[in-house]
Amino acid sequence: MPLVNTKKMLKEAYRGRYAVGAFNFSSMETMQGIIEACSKLRSPVILQVSKSAIKYSGYTYLLKLVEAATINCPYIPIALHLDHGDSFEICKNCIDQGFTSVMIDGSDLGYKENIALTKSVVKYAHSKEVTVEGELGRIFGIEDGVKVKKEDSFYTNPEEIEDFVKKTGVDSLAIAIGTSHGVCKFANKQKPKLRFDILEEIGRILPEFPIVLHGSSSVNQEFVRIINKYGGKIPNAVGVPEYILRKATSMSVCKINIDSDIRLAVTASIRRYLAHDHPADFDPRGYMSVARESILNLVTHKIKAVLRSENKI
Repeated sequence: MPLVNTKKMLKEAYRGRYAVGAFNFSSMETMQGIIEACSKLRSPVILQVSKSAIKYSGYTYLLKLVEAATINCPYIPIALHLDHGDSFEICKNCIDQGFTSVMIDGSDLGYKENIALTKSVVKYAHSKEVTVEGELGRIFGIEDGVKVKKEDSFYTNPEEIEDFVKKTGVDSLAIAIGTSHGVCKFANKQKPKLRFDILEEIGRILPEFPIVLHGSSSVNQEFVRIINKYGGKIPNAVGVPEYILRKATSMSVCKINIDSDIRLAVTASIRRYLAHDHPADFDPRGYMSVARESILNLVTHKIKAVLRSENKI
């Protein structure tokens, strides 16, 4: 099956009250772990790359990894998505390279400027049958080139939603309701919570329109413990509980982004492998195989526990 855009898969997710997992990757092992899990569970998947991942791996290597995924797993829908594109130019480059979906993040601009930029990307993307994700509201946190201070973040205003979607023509929309990028998503001892009142209002204003949650990693505390035990320093790490994400998927959230959880799984498995299990091993195939298996297990868990894998294709 060739790559698809996200239009049909997100529409089906909305109607089925589940979400499609959007998993970031930048290496072969990450890709293999994600695809093996989705293949076994027959789950559609959005493969995401960020601007920094493109800088790290280059278009050719990333595209060939995705090509291998479509060959090895031809029976599930796979979309290739640009995560947090910050300019028309990078979105155009990705579209021209063969991406089937792009995100244009104009959330650091004024409202009118965000509309103008997003509209320009939508016009070009739709001429190539590529879907576009926009962003309204600004999500706090630091991750993979995205840096937003707490004082610069703000919730999505439901009153702007209909106007923004109508004027830009976006196919899906990332919103800010309390999630954040990185592994320290909430203040120490603060009870994690999201603004479901905002999400509910958005669903009322734009029924059947797909909403996206960024900054949605749950930050497995066992991974954090292992990392810190074997030399890491990740204090006060806390993520979005899975029961909260499940509630979001029962509403209008059709796409959930997962990046930090993958990084934690990889780092924990490699640190333990080298520091405890096989301290004399210097063959990367040893610890990268363990990392790949940890991604497979993580993605399998996410699909079953959060994304509702009973809604198979």
